[in-house]
Amino acid sequence: MTKVDLPGPSLNETQWGSLRALATSLTAEQSNWVGGYFTGYADAVRLAGAALAPTAPQPPAPQSATQAAQRTLTVLYGSETGNGLEIAEVLAAKAAALGIPASAVDMENYKPATLKQEQDLLVVTSTHGEGEPPQPALAFFEYLDSRKAPRLEGLRFAVLALGDSTYEFYCEAGKRLDRRLEELGGERLKARIDCDVDELKAGRAWGEEIVATLAQAAPAAAAAAVPAAAAVTAAIQHDEANPFLAPVIENLVITGRGSSKETRHIEIGLEGSGLSYEPGDALGIVGRNDRRVVEELLGSLGLAGSEQVRVDDAALPLAEALTARFEIQAATPRFLNHWAELAGADDLRALTAADKASERFAFLEANHVVDFVRNYPVPGISAETFIGGLRALQPRLYSIASSQDAQDGDVHLTVSTVRYDLHGSERRGVVSGALGRLDEEAKLPVYVKANPHFRLPADDVPIIMIGAGTGVAPYRAFLQERELRGARGRSWLFFGERNFRSDFLYQVEWQEHLKSGVLTWMDVAFSRDGADKHYVQHRLIERGHELYGWLQDGAALYVCGDAKGMAPDVHEALVALVARAGAMERDAAEAYVRDLQRDGRYQRDVY
Repeated sequence: MTKVDLPGPSLNETQWGSLRALATSLTAEQSNWVGGYFTGYADAVRLAGAALAPTAPQPPAPQSATQAAQRTLTVLYGSETGNGLEIAEVLAAKAAALGIPASAVDMENYKPATLKQEQDLLVVTSTHGEGEPPQPALAFFEYLDSRKAPRLEGLRFAVLALGDSTYEFYCEAGKRLDRRLEELGGERLKARIDCDVDELKAGRAWGEEIVATLAQAAPAAAAAAVPAAAAVTAAIQHDEANPFLAPVIENLVITGRGSSKETRHIEIGLEGSGLSYEPGDALGIVGRNDRRVVEELLGSLGLAGSEQVRVDDAALPLAEALTARFEIQAATPRFLNHWAELAGADDLRALTAADKASERFAFLEANHVVDFVRNYPVPGISAETFIGGLRALQPRLYSIASSQDAQDGDVHLTVSTVRYDLHGSERRGVVSGALGRLDEEAKLPVYVKANPHFRLPADDVPIIMIGAGTGVAPYRAFLQERELRGARGRSWLFFGERNFRSDFLYQVEWQEHLKSGVLTWMDVAFSRDGADKHYVQHRLIERGHELYGWLQDGAALYVCGDAKGMAPDVHEALVALVARAGAMERDAAEAYVRDLQRDGRYQRDVY
C-alpha cells in the first residue's frame, strides 16, 4: 500500500502507529466501514457533549528515545472458517488499546519477504483435512518451508494452533509453523497452545496474557483515551453466543422415493434479526441433543438427570447440561484419555499412546460416548467426574443455498440427514437428525458465519463449480446472485450424487438456469446408476481440455464437499488434467494449481 500522510488533529507517534497498522490491514470494504463507524462515533461524542480532540491543533509531543524504539506486534492469521480471524482481530485491538502498535494480517495478503522485519509476532492458524494448513495460507506455509525463508534471530513469536481433536493430525499446521519459526532462529514469547473447537476462549486468554506482558515491558506510551461519555449503543449482534430464534418457513425432503439417503431443503426467515449474508457464507445452528440419547446415557451411567452440576460457574441439572452444553455422541481423544483412567482399562490406555494414532481414530469412529460407558463401566461415577471428559456442544455450520436479495431476506439450506446404525442402535446427527422432527411452529437458534475465502469473482469472470451431494448448496446461491445481478460471466457446474432418479438435487432449477443462460454448462455423475462407479473427478478428467481452456481464460474454480474423500480426489484430478491438457510435467501442473490457489482462483469449502 502506498504511504499516505493526511493532515488532521494531532496524534502522537503511538496513535499514528496504531492507526497506520490498522489501515494497512484493511480491505477497501473494511476501510469504508471503519470510516463510517468513526463518523458515527464522533457524532455520538458531540451529542453527548464530549470532545474527542482539542479545539485547536496541538503540536506532537516530543518522543523519548525509549518510546521511539517501542516494538511492534503483528498478529498473523490463517483461517478458512473465520475463528482465526476473530481471535487475531481481538488480540490486535487489545494490544493497540494498551499502546502497542499492532495489526492483524491475513496470511493470504501477507508479503512473506517482510517477515524478517517483524519484531513480535503472534501466529493464529487452523488445520484442515489431514493436517493441511488453511487454503488461503498455503503460499505463506510454502514460503516458510522454502530456502527463501530468512533467518529470524531478531523475531519473538508465539503460535496459537486451532484444530479439531476428532481428526488424526490435530493442530498439525500450527505445530509445523511453531517448529519452523524456531528453526529459523526465532525466540518464543510463550510455548505454543493447541486449542480444540471448544477451547477458543482458552486461546484468546493465552493471547491476551502475552499482549499484557508485552505492554508491561514496553516503554510508557500514550494510548488513545476514550471518554466514557462517548459510549455508543451498539445494535444487537446475533452470533454463536446470542443466536436469533428464526422461524422455519419450509422443510421439505427433496430426495425421491427409493433414495438411499434423505436430503432436506429448509427455508428460514431472518426478518427482524439484522443478520445479513453473502453467497458462500454459512449458517450456524445451535443444536440440542436428542432427549432419547440423553436418557440412554443417564441410564447407562446410573445417574439421575436432576443431579446438579456446575458448567461455566452456573449450576444446572445434569439432564439439561447433557442436552444443551456437551457433545454426548461422538467421542474425542480427550474423552478416551479420561475414560481410560477412570475405567482402568488397559486396552483403552494402549490406544492413547502417541504411535497408535490410526488405531485410536478408528476406535473413536466406531464407538460413541454411550458405547464407552456400556463396554467399560465405572460403578459409582459422579456426574461432575463424568462431564469432566466431555467437549462443549458445538454449533453445526451449513453452506447457505440462497442469495439473500433474491429470496427477500430469507435463508435456504440443503441438509443431508445423518442417520446410521451402530452397535445395534440407530444414531442421528445432533442437528440434521432433529430437522426432520420439527413441528410447523418451530424456531431455530441461528447466526451467520462469514466465509470470506469462498466468494464470487467479478460478474464477467467465468466460474467452474464442483460439488457432490449437499456440496452443491453454495452454487445455488451463486447462480441466484448472478441471475439477480445480470452477470455475463460463463458458468459451469459439475454435480455428483448416487442416483439420477432419486438424488438429482434441484434438477428443475438447474434446467431453468441452463435455459436462461445463467448456467452455461452442466456435467453430472451418478455413482450408483451403473456397474462402474463414476464421480465428479472422473467427469473433470473427461472434460479436461475444455476445463483447462476455461482456466486459461481466467475462470475461478470452486470445490465444495467432503474434506476426506471428495476434495482430495478432485484436487488430484485437477492436477492430472492440467498436466495432460497443458502438456506439462507433474511438477509444473502442481505449480499451476498452486498459483490458482494463491491468486484466489481456486477456492474450497470443505468439511
